Amino acid sequence: MTSFRPERMSHFNAVEKGVEAQIPALRRFARRLVGSSEDVDDLVQETLTRALNAAPQFQPGTALKSWLFTIMRNTFCTSYRVRQREHVGMEDGMIAKLSVAPPQDWAVRRNEMQSALERLPPRVREPLVLIAMGTSYDETARICNCEVGTVKSRVNRARKALSEELGDISMQ
Repeated sequence: MTSFRPERMSHFNAVEKGVEAQIPALRRFARRLVGSSEDVDDLVQETLTRALNAAPQFQPGTALKSWLFTIMRNTFCTSYRVRQREHVGMEDGMIAKLSVAPPQDWAVRRNEMQSALERLPPRVREPLVLIAMGTSYDETARICNCEVGTVKSRVNRARKALSEELGDISMQ
């Protein structure tokens, strides 16, 4: 049986407070990765659970936000791979496609943009979303576990794909 160590509890409390402060950023990132609000809640909850379980592994002095985004990205990628193997019933988002979009141009364009984003492969969508949220290229590279040049290339490809699909007006 392990003994109670106050320094471990202090470290956990510090991580817990830091994680709590990052929940709004995690929700924004999750919203870009998944479509429905239920899926956003599930992804954030799973990320928080994994982060708190791994709190002793967090190194003080490193970027907590990057650590959390990496956990979320890995969680999303794992569930994405599982979903790709499971094709039971209607495709994800099919009900949303069956509903009638509102007549306002801005709402229609937003829905088109969201759909176009969801169709992008995760490896180019994730860097684009991170950069759009204001994450630096260096931090995005750390989160995506690749070089800065690779991030820039992926973001450029994602922007180009969106521009081609939506027309130049959406990218201005």
